[in-house]
Amino acid sequence: MVDPKLVTLVKIAELGSYTKAASELSLTQPAVSQHVKSLEKECGARLVRKEGSGFSLTSEGELVLKYARRILSLYKDMEARLRDQDTGKRTYTVGVTHTAESNLIAESLGVYASRHRGVRIKIKGDSIKKLYERLSSYELDFAIIDGKAPGRKYSSVLLDTDRFLAVLAKDSPLATKKVLQVGDLSSSPLILRSRSSETRTLLEASLEASGYSLEEFDVLLELDNIATIKELVARGRGISVLPRSACYGELDSRSLALRPIENLDISREINLVFPPDFSERAVLEEIVDIYHGLIGH
Repeated sequence: MVDPKLVTLVKIAELGSYTKAASELSLTQPAVSQHVKSLEKECGARLVRKEGSGFSLTSEGELVLKYARRILSLYKDMEARLRDQDTGKRTYTVGVTHTAESNLIAESLGVYASRHRGVRIKIKGDSIKKLYERLSSYELDFAIIDGKAPGRKYSSVLLDTDRFLAVLAKDSPLATKKVLQVGDLSSSPLILRSRSSETRTLLEASLEASGYSLEEFDVLLELDNIATIKELVARGRGISVLPRSACYGELDSRSLALRPIENLDISREINLVFPPDFSERAVLEEIVDIYHGLIGH
């Protein structure tokens, strides 16, 4: 059984209020306060600091909160595994970036689940930073992430090496060209990923390395939904720059054209990232094989 004091700490941090936490946990507010005081006594450190009518966590409180979340995630995972044992099923919780939600990665996971009776996959989309946080707290079994896994904290299996392409409407005058120039991008309205995305960061860095600044371009729209970006481009509202993996479904499209951009060679790895104690590497290798089969490698 998880220590209820840890549950209380997580809940007050999540809701930002002792009163709301008490209501959520069906406790009195004095009971919530007592949980915090008892936890501070056990830890030998002050965890919560009062600030006017509110509060904030101390550095020690942030550390305890991090481990409390990890403990709760592990406990929930244990409960789920026990239920799976009873039913003969297996559930994998997989994190993906917003780019990966709109390409063959989701289809590859679906194909894997359909091949294995009793397997269910839950896909959780989030930013790269949040995905690593959720891996660290064991909320995810593994994640499919742009770029290499940092340091030795995680292990990884290479899924693909992705290149960026210009995406434009099939009837755009620029679609008559086999290769676009950077100048072609500056002469057209752009529909791009948001500034917080890895796709946008890589594009800006590549432009700067080639002596350009994105400020020189006409950025019409910024959004995270890849499918919406492609739909707007197909309607002739602008052009975009997206990873090839996000556009496999449009390789033979009648509405979109994909073109390389000369002197703007942007590439990155896509990796399946997992904690070192994840023991089902064969699952990951089969997903990689399915993915390569779908793209014809």
